[in-house]
Amino acid sequence: MAIVLGPNRYGKAEVRLVRVTRTTASEHELCDLNVSVSLSGDLARTHLVGDNANVVPTDTMRSVVFAFAQDEPLPAIEEFGLRLARHFVGAYRSIDTARVRILEYPWVRIPATNGPHPHAWTRASGARYAGVVHGPTGTEVCAGLEDVTVLKSTGSEFHGFMTDRYTTLRPTDDRILATSVWARWRHRGVAADWDESFAAARDTMLRTFAETHSLALQQTLYAMGEAVLAEQEGLVEVRMVLPNKHHFLVDLSPFGQENEGEVYHAADRPYGVIEGTVLRDSAPAASAELPWG
Repeated sequence: MAIVLGPNRYGKAEVRLVRVTRTTASEHELCDLNVSVSLSGDLARTHLVGDNANVVPTDTMRSVVFAFAQDEPLPAIEEFGLRLARHFVGAYRSIDTARVRILEYPWVRIPATNGPHPHAWTRASGARYAGVVHGPTGTEVCAGLEDVTVLKSTGSEFHGFMTDRYTTLRPTDDRILATSVWARWRHRGVAADWDESFAAARDTMLRTFAETHSLALQQTLYAMGEAVLAEQEGLVEVRMVLPNKHHFLVDLSPFGQENEGEVYHAADRPYGVIEGTVLRDSAPAASAELPWG
């Protein structure tokens, strides 16, 4: 029985990059990125016999990321990922496919005496994501967000579920619903107003979470994805992972107190995890190389 080399790739993971744009002597802009690059192509000999003639060192990948960050101004992370991916495929004969993943961490200006401070920030929660693949079969882009924690104190129910002798969960028609949103959406092409599309998708998701009267977190997930696709024709697929951040009503009766939906225990584990994909029925399948996360 023959033994052969299967699919393979390599790259530089988590290049931490902070770009300061000095608009004026005191007015600055800040961009904080985590960039990962992965390459594949004619690389069999490095695995089989240790011949590195076709290998682009991962140190070179890191240097390219830093050098491209000198662009003025730094583009949206989707465009930055496209520029990097196209460079790696175009510049090195042995490389036929490049995958780029970027997380952008948000910073907001610190309030000062005369308004927002021009060059001081505090780190905000959540992150923006972009994933790009560029290769022989074309170019694809997905975008998204993660670690965006949301909560609604009412407007959520959970009942009518299957029960057996192991079931201890009680049905409820009023509960806290909380989750940390991990979401990705796939673009139809590679020409878009990336910033506008991201802001609109994020706002739509959060608004739908708030306004949907939820009978299950699964229902909320579908409603969020459906709303994003309904509002943006340029998107064809939405994937989400929503961990259920459980809040349990505390029994205060041992202390002679009633608890009418006021005091909760926020449990961190174990937790339920809801995953799902919402897509247009006419959407072409995504490339297996597209980095979703």
